[in-house]
Amino acid sequence: MRRTLYALIAIFLVVPLVAFFVAYLVVDVPKPGDMKTNQVATIYDSDGKTVLSKVIPPQGNRTDVALSDVPAHVRNAVLAAEDRDFYSNPGFSITGFGRALRDNVLGRADAGGGSTITQQYVKNALVGSQHSIIRKLHELVVSTKMTREWSKDDILQAYLNTIYFGRGAYGIGAASKAYFGKPVNQLDVSEGAVLAALIQQPSGLDPETNPTGAKARWNYVLDGMVSMGTLSKSERATIQFPQVLPATPQNGDDQDNGPAGLIKAQVLKELSAAGISEQELNTEGLSITTTIDPTAQAAAEKAVKANMDGEGNDLRTAVVSVDPHTGAVRAYYGGDNGHGYDFAQAGLQTGSTFKVFGLAANLAKGIPLSKMYSSAPLTVHGITVTNVGGESCGTCTIAQALKMSLNTSFYRMELGLGNDGPQQIADMAHKAGIPEDIPGVGKSLTEPNGAGPNDGIVLGQYQVRPIDMASAYATFAAEGVYHQPYFVQKVVNADGTVLLDRGNPSGEQRIDKDVVDNVISAMEPIAAYSNGHNLAGGRPSASKTGTTQLGDTDSNKDAWMIGFTPSLSTAVWVGTEQGIPLVNSYGGEIYGAGLPADIWKSTMDGALKGTDVEYFPKPAAIGGQAGVPDYTGPTTASPKTTVAKPSPTEDSGPPPVVITPSQVQILPGITIPVPGIQQESPSQGGGGGTDNGSQTGAGGGPSPNGGGTGPGAGGGAAPNGVAPNGVGVGR
Repeated sequence: MRRTLYALIAIFLVVPLVAFFVAYLVVDVPKPGDMKTNQVATIYDSDGKTVLSKVIPPQGNRTDVALSDVPAHVRNAVLAAEDRDFYSNPGFSITGFGRALRDNVLGRADAGGGSTITQQYVKNALVGSQHSIIRKLHELVVSTKMTREWSKDDILQAYLNTIYFGRGAYGIGAASKAYFGKPVNQLDVSEGAVLAALIQQPSGLDPETNPTGAKARWNYVLDGMVSMGTLSKSERATIQFPQVLPATPQNGDDQDNGPAGLIKAQVLKELSAAGISEQELNTEGLSITTTIDPTAQAAAEKAVKANMDGEGNDLRTAVVSVDPHTGAVRAYYGGDNGHGYDFAQAGLQTGSTFKVFGLAANLAKGIPLSKMYSSAPLTVHGITVTNVGGESCGTCTIAQALKMSLNTSFYRMELGLGNDGPQQIADMAHKAGIPEDIPGVGKSLTEPNGAGPNDGIVLGQYQVRPIDMASAYATFAAEGVYHQPYFVQKVVNADGTVLLDRGNPSGEQRIDKDVVDNVISAMEPIAAYSNGHNLAGGRPSASKTGTTQLGDTDSNKDAWMIGFTPSLSTAVWVGTEQGIPLVNSYGGEIYGAGLPADIWKSTMDGALKGTDVEYFPKPAAIGGQAGVPDYTGPTTASPKTTVAKPSPTEDSGPPPVVITPSQVQILPGITIPVPGIQQESPSQGGGGGTDNGSQTGAGGGPSPNGGGTGPGAGGGAAPNGVAPNGVGVGR
């Protein structure tokens, strides 16, 4: 037993030592010219052949400088940031290497760390950054040999001339120009500390985009200089954070000026989240295959151009298409300025497109599509709440109410869910794929004070991004299975090493299949009902339009069309940046059934052309009814208006629900009072009752160029400031 133990110890000690010395004899140390700089990273469409964009390090943006030209205080700042015992260590950190070895053995995703300046240079110049024990041992051998064969000053000079500082700047000479517009020999202590701070996370610590993080790291560097004895405490106390130049656009590909530039931005964000560093991106000649389908992308761009041509310059649009089976983003249009604002990532009110989540919540409670609800207009606190154009179904099924987008009916449905009805709808939306937290919005589907959602949620009161809506509707298309949306399919470096491969992501069953199938059944007639936007060739689709109201005016500000087939979900938004009335080139109001529906149909038809026609599953029964019933309701006569305080002798149905105002924000710094249902008030179910002030419906004929005031399914909300956060006016 003891002999076996001694043998094992010998193996674990002797073998690595022998391997180390053999490797030490045969390995070559790198030279500064061996650095893998200025290798273009190419971003491809899903076919892996069509170039979507490129990441091109600026040519000539790497100027070698002699170490003697780098002020001592700048060198000391770099040492304080990255390797405080650089001049005394053997080229590697024993404790750091031990941690890295342990993490690699345990298979930890963040395995690495413990890198001295020598190791960083070796990694970037020769051995790469693949997470493996072999790579780390190779790095150790080369670092040790380099320390013996090179002077420390030679190593530091090579390091300073090759490390990446962000803004496309390789080497401290280029970085000095990029951030301060001056040669490196003119940098003062505070400026040198800024550059040293950047090395850890070049773009993430850029003072222009992350001033808080940049200053925290800057203070760390200066404090390190004090502890090293290269900066006095008195001088440290007087140093102020310096002014940094604004970033200028990096050299790239001409394609970045168009929609591809915004796709590229999402790709780079996703690569960073996946742990692929900027150093790898800019030096390893990466081939990045995205999920963007060239046919679908071309269809989306063509649809936008064809339908928006001739419209006002103030109009903006976003189009996102998602594969329900995987979450892959197949088409993405956030605007035509690749360096501008991305409207596909903007938090926007969704209008009646949110009704489908309310319907799903209702079905999940076992309430069928045949359930009847009144569409009666209401008077609440002296304010009359109606449907647009006086639209009404009398009392009809909730399926018919969805088709006609009758907000009064949907408010009654929401009330029937109980006091927590709004939260049930929010929970359903989150299950479908609306994130709990949305960048630029914060915690989603709730009031700013964290009190949860109010009753306006069923009309799309809260801000959600177009990409979120495309993803959430894709969950319905996938029969309740959620897949997180993504842009990057595979990443391979110039040596053929695969850095990332998504494969076929598995989804999560979040919504009951029977619920989803019944929701789809209610959505299927809407495209045709919305000014005849059914897909070409009789291809089945499920869709919903929505329109939101501009404050307390009679104008619109957002218009949506979102819909899907079993293989593609597409969300389209049309609006403005300025918060001005949404009108087409003929001066007509734009509704969801107009321009957005035109763009949606063109995108879907183009993307799916030549593919098999797919059909939705036949729904199972919920509450004794499978899918949309053959009847719509017992009456189509317009019902009498219900008032807030009916006479005791009047036959006016159940008493109204009292509405109390709460504050919601319509623009930064601007809030308006919005009614909300008091929790102690009785739910009205499908009878009389009230809604939270909404106006929706169909009326009038279509405007030229699809601008639309014709009938359709859409969002809705009441005028006179009653609408929750200015939400919706139908079609």
